Amino acid sequence: MDILPDTTAETVGDSAYRRIRTDLIFGKLTPGQKLKLERMSSAYGTSISTLRETLNRLCSEGLVVAEGQRGFEVAPISAAEFQEIAELRELLEGHMIEKSFAAGDLDWEAHIVSAHHKLAAMERMLLSGERSDAESWKQCDFQFHRALVAACGSKVLLDAHAAVYDRYLRYQMIAVVFRGEMAAAEHRELKELALKRDAKGANKVLHTHIHDCVTHALRNSDWLKPVTAKDVQREPRKKAKAS
Repeated sequence: MDILPDTTAETVGDSAYRRIRTDLIFGKLTPGQKLKLERMSSAYGTSISTLRETLNRLCSEGLVVAEGQRGFEVAPISAAEFQEIAELRELLEGHMIEKSFAAGDLDWEAHIVSAHHKLAAMERMLLSGERSDAESWKQCDFQFHRALVAACGSKVLLDAHAAVYDRYLRYQMIAVVFRGEMAAAEHRELKELALKRDAKGANKVLHTHIHDCVTHALRNSDWLKPVTAKDVQREPRKKAKAS
């Protein structure tokens, strides 16, 4: 995840890629939407040829789908895919937590405390009813989870985790998921368990954190429908909203 990167030496193509990718992840380009090249070329300030390269790159990340000769569209979403992505995130992050908690030093601990401080401030804003800055909130959320696993010692794992997190985040933003104080409490507990180097306890909290997010999204989002009645206890359908 690199939602707010340093763009000092960014090319036109890099800028278009970053902006389109951000709009896909944060739901500004909606699932199934046709991506008209002429319109997008004007909106993102890039040539048709560069735009094609960008969209093909995003196809490889699972965020865009190529329709053969008919062009491109935003990748669809489904409850089944969200559950698969969530399981992959838990598998990766849980493994990385074990490695990171064993190897982390005092600087690692300080980074976790700092990242949690920023996230907690954003969560207090959300709990007070201020919901306008979703990108900053989720940037802080990612930075906290990234801090937990930062000492895992593997760039391959960190890159894989970032890619999976972005696909997970796309579902969160489409479903407008904020579970309120429960999520904030889980983040506090993860911070404390990291400082105690309790990887087993942290992985239990992480399981709840991810599983309950998926359940909440399936229950409350008009975009997502459970695969079967067993996937999530059915509730009356209502318009998706943050809770």
